[in-house]
Amino acid sequence: MNAMFSLFKKLYRWQYIWLCLIVLATLILHLVIVGNPSSLILDENHYIKEARGIIADHTFTFLEHPPLSKLLITAGIEIFGDNPWGWRVLPILFGTGGIVIFYFICRRLNLSNRAASIATFLLGFENMTFVQNSVAMLDVFYVFFMLAAFLLYLSRKYWAAGIAVGLSALGKVTGALAMPVLIAHWFLSRVPRSRWFAIAVVLSIIVFAVLLPVLEYAVTRDFVNPVDRVRTMFDLAGSLTFHNTTHDSMARPWEWLVDPTAIMPFAWGPHYLSMMSPSVWVLVIPAFGYLLYLAIRKDEAGLFGTAWFFCTYLLWIPISLITDRISYPFYFYPTIGAVCLGIAMGMSRLIDIFKERPSGKLKWFALGVVVFIILAHLVSFMLLYPLFPIDYYQWNPAA
Repeated sequence: MNAMFSLFKKLYRWQYIWLCLIVLATLILHLVIVGNPSSLILDENHYIKEARGIIADHTFTFLEHPPLSKLLITAGIEIFGDNPWGWRVLPILFGTGGIVIFYFICRRLNLSNRAASIATFLLGFENMTFVQNSVAMLDVFYVFFMLAAFLLYLSRKYWAAGIAVGLSALGKVTGALAMPVLIAHWFLSRVPRSRWFAIAVVLSIIVFAVLLPVLEYAVTRDFVNPVDRVRTMFDLAGSLTFHNTTHDSMARPWEWLVDPTAIMPFAWGPHYLSMMSPSVWVLVIPAFGYLLYLAIRKDEAGLFGTAWFFCTYLLWIPISLITDRISYPFYFYPTIGAVCLGIAMGMSRLIDIFKERPSGKLKWFALGVVVFIILAHLVSFMLLYPLFPIDYYQWNPAA
């Protein structure tokens, strides 16, 4: 009995215990629903069909996107079969890997184990993140490589970070937004800056330019000039504008944070509602404000979180105004990590206040806020979890 108690005590004190529990819990929750439904959902209707075309005819259909994510979806089908497991297992594994990477990003930013665990908990049980990590769409793959680039950069492995940025852009062009994050932080950081960072910028371009025609040649057996291919991607993407396209879920970037139900039409029945968890949505602006406050005070986590939020979200506003390119609320998915980072840092500070003060209303108020956010986050996740068939459409007349 004493040996068992000692083992549990060691496990509880192990710094990675909460990370392991979060990863195990989210992975189980993913696998429980992997076959439900057994038909295509969301943009799987595009990319699974394209994967089938790659296998059968060696052709690409959606030329506005680069090939890497589509080839990974195809690989899942080749390995596990043309069924829900083949469609969704690789996205689940990459999404789970992204959660692990996010924890180590927090640690590299000098967050305490407590703050990093809270941030990972918030991200792992955030609904939009969970849904995107559950389905065969392009985004989970490029976000995985984006997070990998962040971690490698913070570890000062600049050459590897550049490769990861190139892979992120090969997953989806918006993955290239990882590089502005790194550049912004490099210029603003108080950490001694190495000129070797230029290698990351150059390598990201080289990796993208070299692997783009190589990956496509592996499928089509036709060599395409990467410059012409990029021009084609931007021309096709730019042809879909707010003025010539109609979609129930399209929204300008500033609207993503105004109406969390705007994503409702972009769902499968009452399941797989790709909406940000309300517990995170209401804290987006406070979290960014706190990150900005910390950045002004030269806090490294605050600087990086601000750069992350600005370059993966706020940049969309001028892009939308200049290009009029159609966009959707789920484009906020790669920014949620920055929001969770800010919320967790704030929650950790409240816990410090609770521990530091011997008594008083502020002490218990700080603890109450932390407990409320945790409970609200769990309730939000449970209500939106795809296994529970709650029909939210009945409260959304526009859907």
